[in-house]
Amino acid sequence: MKLLQSKLAQYTAPQEAKAAGVYPYFRAISSEQDSEVIINGRKVLMFGSNCYSGLVNDPRIKEAAIEAIRKYGTGCAGSPFLNGTLDLHKKLEARLAEYTGKEDVMIYSTGFEVNLGVVSCLTGREDYIIWDEQDHASIIEGRRLSFSQSLKYKHNDMESLEKQLQKCDPDKVKLIVTDGVFSMEGDVANLPEIVRLAKKYNASVMVDEAHGIGVFGRGGRGTCDHFGVSKDVDLIMGTFSKSFASLGGFIATDKEITNFLRHHSRSYIFTASITPASTAAALAAIDIMEKEPERQEHLWEITKYALDGFRAMGCEIGHTSTPIIPLYIRDNFKTFQVTRDLLEEGIFVNPVVSPAVAPQDTLIRFSLMATHTKDQVTTALEKIQKVFKAREVLK
Repeated sequence: MKLLQSKLAQYTAPQEAKAAGVYPYFRAISSEQDSEVIINGRKVLMFGSNCYSGLVNDPRIKEAAIEAIRKYGTGCAGSPFLNGTLDLHKKLEARLAEYTGKEDVMIYSTGFEVNLGVVSCLTGREDYIIWDEQDHASIIEGRRLSFSQSLKYKHNDMESLEKQLQKCDPDKVKLIVTDGVFSMEGDVANLPEIVRLAKKYNASVMVDEAHGIGVFGRGGRGTCDHFGVSKDVDLIMGTFSKSFASLGGFIATDKEITNFLRHHSRSYIFTASITPASTAAALAAIDIMEKEPERQEHLWEITKYALDGFRAMGCEIGHTSTPIIPLYIRDNFKTFQVTRDLLEEGIFVNPVVSPAVAPQDTLIRFSLMATHTKDQVTTALEKIQKVFKAREVLK
């Protein structure tokens, strides 16, 4: 065996979990991704999706994607920098600029590539990237690729953020990067205070709205709109793979910034453009979210119902106030057991274990969509209480 294979063969955690019958990943779904899915021929309630708008199976989204394929084909066969820009892409960029209230928008192939390509190249060697310790992995990877100085502040701790800002040379660029809604914990960034500190220390702000769009703000515009700070936030990032029911991502900002990014951001220049179907699906999703506020209202109704239910049950759910509800287990193996038990009970949830979180912070990630019904949430609460008691998560 070669040295590479020999070294990697020492990684046996997946095999051990499979042998124990608790391996929780790559569970194949044989139906549309909706509030109910089919796994191994069985109907299962889906509480692991990120499509908070519930649009991923909407017939209007499907038809828009089909029509785009008929007109443009299945792919672009090149990057937007060269041969991969369609008039449809330009239409979506203009629509997103209007939606976010920014001068210009750039579309990337995935949300991960947005953060990777933007965070890594905006600032120089003598500049600073200041980031929340719970930021998404894509932000972390972008920061690691940058030559800038990296300063981490404690999660949503504004005193810690200010201390890091005070370390910076006042004449150098300072970019604060944060999630709007934190993807695992479900809590919301203190954007008003972040903006205040940014003004005080002449810093710029970038907000990842991946889990905020479709949930917060007018027409689902996100946390920046919710707090009324969109104009003060320099860069608003979003992804199409969640509430937009598609695939891809975008950065909304000033034209000076997009001009630089279009000619320097490697994950934009050297990656093929998003497909026509994905582009059309995202366009259709924006229109639906704006025209159907009752969809967002229902999401918040069932979110409150679920949060009240978990609290009454005695579950530890941290500081969440969103459709992302962490159910803390605080044990890696037990988290896997609970995930398996719940699937057997017809409830799909996602396990979050180390190294994604500290071993003492392992959790079940329960997430809601606008298409969930109160009866479905009630069923989930009952099944979770049953499993949690059996596994002694609850006394």
